[in-house]
Amino acid sequence: MDEPLHQALSLLPQRLGWHVALSASALGLGLLIALPLGVLAARNPRLRWVSLSLAGLVQTIPSLALLALFFPLLLLLSGLSVRLTGHGFSALGFLPSLLALTLYSMLPILRNTAAGLGGVDPAVVEAARGVGMTDTQRLWRVELPLALPVIMAGVRTAAVWTIGAATLSTPVGQTSLGDYIFSGLQTEDWVAVLVGCAASAVLALVVDQLLGLIERGVGQRDRRLWIAGLAGLAIGLVAALAPLASTALDRGPPAYVIGAKNFSEQYILAELMADKLEARGARVERKINLGSAVAYRALAAGEIDAYVDYSGTLWANVLNRRDNPGRQAVLDQLRSGLKQRDGVVLLAPLGFENAYALAMRRDKAQALGIVTLADLAAKGGGLTMGGDLEFFSRPEWKSVETAYGLSFKARRQFQPTFMYRALASGEADVISAFSSDGRIAADDLILLADPKGALPPYDAVILIAPQRAGDKRLTSALAPLAGSIDVRTMQAANYAVDRDTDKLGAAQAAKLLEGK
Repeated sequence: MDEPLHQALSLLPQRLGWHVALSASALGLGLLIALPLGVLAARNPRLRWVSLSLAGLVQTIPSLALLALFFPLLLLLSGLSVRLTGHGFSALGFLPSLLALTLYSMLPILRNTAAGLGGVDPAVVEAARGVGMTDTQRLWRVELPLALPVIMAGVRTAAVWTIGAATLSTPVGQTSLGDYIFSGLQTEDWVAVLVGCAASAVLALVVDQLLGLIERGVGQRDRRLWIAGLAGLAIGLVAALAPLASTALDRGPPAYVIGAKNFSEQYILAELMADKLEARGARVERKINLGSAVAYRALAAGEIDAYVDYSGTLWANVLNRRDNPGRQAVLDQLRSGLKQRDGVVLLAPLGFENAYALAMRRDKAQALGIVTLADLAAKGGGLTMGGDLEFFSRPEWKSVETAYGLSFKARRQFQPTFMYRALASGEADVISAFSSDGRIAADDLILLADPKGALPPYDAVILIAPQRAGDKRLTSALAPLAGSIDVRTMQAANYAVDRDTDKLGAAQAAKLLEGK
């Protein structure tokens, strides 16, 4: 326990710093927009209905979906900016997170500002008008001071919401306390999950209490209280951002950015590539837990420099191909297709496949006489199918479903680690497994044969971003990985991270691949 805790805490300053920077920026921007809008809404009933309805509509969109939606939108705008001005901007990480969280923070501020101003005693307003105050004077000297406690209550709510939602910025490439949670859930590193949750909760509570101090100071007209609250926020902000400032000052030559999707094998391979570059003196940044579509788009746009993807995923999701011409033909056509389409370089296959395959517990499959997907189609009506979070929306699933006429009693989605748990416990009878997962052998699972070839091959391949295509340092560091990893070695490394006891971290598991 001490070693995992030590590792988790060593990453806390950077992750907390970015979390605070993102949350504070989003809350500040939300205040700049929502406060004036709230004042106008208090004066205009029609504007109040429209603005509150739109802000409420944003709240109905799950925050993770809202974060994800901004990434392709910003990519499009960045590409348009490049064509018009010759300059683009980063669509990964901070900017999409900032915009989504700003929208998410606005409703309580807007609502409480309008309610607070609307709740000011009309007699007081009339008295201010009677002594000759202008509308602007009346707003700043009478209405806002009286409404401020109600407004501050909205700010407190917005702050807690924003800090909590900021943990969901990880899949769009933003470092935050959510990095602990996403990676910890995948690898069942509960120490990391607890550190992430606890740090986020403590941060929210501290900020809420300091804002509460300001609220009480304003309500009681006690300058000492609200000054103490502001001072506490300022000191906390400086302390949290200090590690980021020191890192910025220590930056060396331009870094390579290695990406990874959100499962154990990707973490391991990202560390392996980073190790190869760092051995040559390069500085490397890691952006992990990216969504599958986000990772490729980020690479094509130059937001990351390299990552590992799978030929079947690229074949179906990027080139939109539904046929299966065979393993080598898929690789050859991918190499030319990705280069022509996006300028992306397929550097090399690593030597193993991580194929989608439907898996069952051996005892269950034998009892039902299921060996192939055709057998499963005949018995599926009484079974529960479990998939990872994206499987049922992928073209591969549509292909298998159509080819075999699969139909199940129920379908359920799981985070990948919990999907295997569900199979073991009987909550699912068949799952969408990954052929290089070490838990297949460890849990005595069988992979159902695909006689119709509905699923394409899934060679693990290194992809290089267009702007790095001629970077000899990068390509020469990663080229030796071509064909160097067989599926059994990859399974062993994956299982070292995923097993229940004596877990290794992704960086340690990467050493297993280097020293095999």
